[in-house]
Amino acid sequence: MSILPPGLRPAPPRLESPESRTVPSERRAVVPSGSRERRAAPFGRAVAWLSPADRQVLGLYLLTRISLWITAHGARWLFPRGSDTRDAGPVLAPFQRWDANHYLHIARDGYFPGDAGPWVSGWDNREAFFPGFPLLLRAVHTIVPSWTGAGLLISFVAGAVAVLALARIARTYVPEDTGGRRTVLFFLLSPCAVFLAVGYTEALFLAFALPAWLAARRHHWALACALTALATTVRVSGLFLAAAIAVLFALSARSGKARSGRAGSGMGRGGEAGSQQAWRSVGCLALPALPPAAYSWYLHGRTGDWMAWKHAQERGWYREFHAPWEAWANTWNAAFDAVHTTGYAAMFQAELAAMAVGLALVALLVRRRRWPEAVYVALSLWALGTSYWYTSIPRATLLWWPLWIGLAALSLRRPWFRTAYLCVAVPVTALVTLAFLTGRWAG
Repeated sequence: MSILPPGLRPAPPRLESPESRTVPSERRAVVPSGSRERRAAPFGRAVAWLSPADRQVLGLYLLTRISLWITAHGARWLFPRGSDTRDAGPVLAPFQRWDANHYLHIARDGYFPGDAGPWVSGWDNREAFFPGFPLLLRAVHTIVPSWTGAGLLISFVAGAVAVLALARIARTYVPEDTGGRRTVLFFLLSPCAVFLAVGYTEALFLAFALPAWLAARRHHWALACALTALATTVRVSGLFLAAAIAVLFALSARSGKARSGRAGSGMGRGGEAGSQQAWRSVGCLALPALPPAAYSWYLHGRTGDWMAWKHAQERGWYREFHAPWEAWANTWNAAFDAVHTTGYAAMFQAELAAMAVGLALVALLVRRRRWPEAVYVALSLWALGTSYWYTSIPRATLLWWPLWIGLAALSLRRPWFRTAYLCVAVPVTALVTLAFLTGRWAG
C-alpha cells in the first residue's frame, strides 16, 4: 500500500496504444487522417475521466449484472409457476413484478386515469409512489419500446453512477486503496441487490443521493442540495438525506468558525470569510423540500388531500403510525406465530433482521460521532419502524451507504470477515433474487 497521500501518488506509466504505432501506408490510405481520432475522442475523454479504480468498480458492476441475467434465465426455465409448464415466457417477464407494475401504470396512464382514484373500489393506491421514476420511465419509453426494458435501462445506468459514487465516498472514509472496491463488492452482493437491477427506485435514488453526499462532503452545498432535490422526486427518503446534509452543513460551518477563532487575527480572517461564504449557501438547504411540496400540491388539487400519498401508503401497505414496540411485536407475531404462509413469514423474519442491523448501525454511528449519517439512517428506521408492521426494511439497507463502507472497513482490518460475509450473504442474495424473479417475493 502506498504511503503517499492520494493526490501525491505518481501517475501510472503511460502505455503506448496500438493506434500510436507506425502503420503501413496502405492502412493510412484507407482511413482518412484524423477521422479515427475524432470518432474516438468522446469515448477517450469519458475513459480518461475514470480512474483505474473507477474502471475496476465498473467491471465488477458489469460482472454482477451478467450473473443476475443468468439467474433470471434459470428462474424462467427451472422454477415456473406450474409443474407442467412448457413455455418459459417472455425474457423480461421475471423483472416486471409488484412495484414495477405500479410505476408502469403511472408512466403509461397517469395517476388518475379516467377520473379514477381513491374514491373508487379496488383502487391500487398508486399515488403512494413519487413521480420521479415514472416521469423518467415515460421519457425513456419514447426510445425503448418495451416498458420493462425502459425500466431496466434506467436502473442499469443509474446503478453504474451509484456504484462509482459509492466507491469514491468510501475512499474518503477508508484510506486503503481497496476500500472503494471492497465497499462496492459488499454492496452488489448484499441480500437485496436484485432491486438495483429491476424497475424499482433504489438505483435511481442512489444515482442522485450518493453524488449529493459526495458533493456535500466536499462542501459543494448548492450542487449537493440540487442533487438531493432530484432524489426527493424519486423517494421520500430524499428528505432524510436533506436532513443529514443540513447537519453536515451546520457542523462544517461551526468547525470553520471555531478554526477561524483559534487561528488569531492574521489567519482567522480567511477562515471566517470561508465560514461566511458557507452560510450564504444556507438557502440551498430548502431545495430538497420543493419536489415533495409540489407533489402534495398536485395531489391536493386532484383529491383535496394534502397528504394523499401518505394516506395511500396507509391504505395499501398498513403504514399508519404505531409505536415502535407495537410495530416490532406485530412483525414478530407475523414472523413466528404461524399466522401467515411460510413465504410471508420468512419475509417478516428478514424485516426483523434488517431492523436489528439498522439499530446496530445507528448505535455505531453515534458512538463514532458520525452525526449526519446517524440522522439519515435513524430517520429511515423511524419511518419504516412505526407502521403496523415492518415493510421494505431489507430493501432500505441498500440506501444505507455507511453500512457498506463500515463492513468494508471491518474486512480490511479483519481479513477473515470478508470470507465470512460472502459465505453468508451470497446464498441469501441468491434466495432473495430467485424469490423476486419467480414471483414469490412478498416484501
